[in-house]
Amino acid sequence: MSDGALWAVLAAAVVPPLLLDLGVVHRRAHTVGFREALAWTLTWVALAGGYAALVTWSRGAHDGILFVTGYVIEQSLSVDNVFLFAVLFARFGVPRGSRHKVLFWGVVGAIVMRGIMIVGGTALVARFHWILYGFGVLLIVTGIRMLREREHEADPSDSSLLRWLRRRLPLTNGYHGEAFVVRQSGRLHATPLLLALVAVEMTDLLFAVDSLPAVFAVTTDPLLVVSSNVFAILGLRSLYFVLAGAIARLRYLRLALVGILVFVGAKMLLPFKLHPGVSLGAIAAMLATAVAVSLWATRAEATGGAEATGGAEATGVG
Repeated sequence: MSDGALWAVLAAAVVPPLLLDLGVVHRRAHTVGFREALAWTLTWVALAGGYAALVTWSRGAHDGILFVTGYVIEQSLSVDNVFLFAVLFARFGVPRGSRHKVLFWGVVGAIVMRGIMIVGGTALVARFHWILYGFGVLLIVTGIRMLREREHEADPSDSSLLRWLRRRLPLTNGYHGEAFVVRQSGRLHATPLLLALVAVEMTDLLFAVDSLPAVFAVTTDPLLVVSSNVFAILGLRSLYFVLAGAIARLRYLRLALVGILVFVGAKMLLPFKLHPGVSLGAIAAMLATAVAVSLWATRAEATGGAEATGGAEATGVG
């Protein structure tokens, strides 16, 4: 199968589900439940797995592993975006039924922005190969900075761009369903939902500055970079609704993200290339360990708390 056919398959795997998602499944605003979000998450993972199999069949196992590695990196790093989305929706008071629409159009905008950045990044790497070493240093510095910062201390809802928009745009006092813009007194007014969308787009743009160099550390092949990013971004909406209730339990996941950034950055600075399977295994091990330790720690705390309560009741304390 030619690369042109792989590009066509990518488009066919992405566009129809998006149209089905917005035009049929979510035509009317409603709160996305855990089961629905999990079904969509598994759908996007299955599509990514099918595309990985197609790449492997068409190009060989080496490129198949590169795609999977890039996809896992993007998907894992996007988890940090999920935490930020939760903060943004709380700050803006976005109704639960409208959050899917914000994330949907946020994803569409993210795909466009990523495409532009990938084209520019690929051209830079092709002309100035040494820039990969700069990407490696950037990833290590980002990982160290993430480790030193308090979790999600940045507040995208209070950015200079949003403050500028609030001063320049006529705004409504409250939400108007799922509308981003409404007409009042013969004049168009932006709703808070539009500001929430801008904040989501800004968050993804900042996230892309860190995540795209991580994928370039795996491969600079445009097809593999674009496809791994697209599948990871498309699964981000449903992933938010799956993890929204489990955010507090994944306390050590941020450490895994730090480890991934530093590992990938160091990999770019090495004088030799690691086998793609080694990179994929190391990244998967860090994620699995962080999730397992997080769940074990929260379960142990819950068990300890229950035992303490039971002991107090038995002895008549409290």
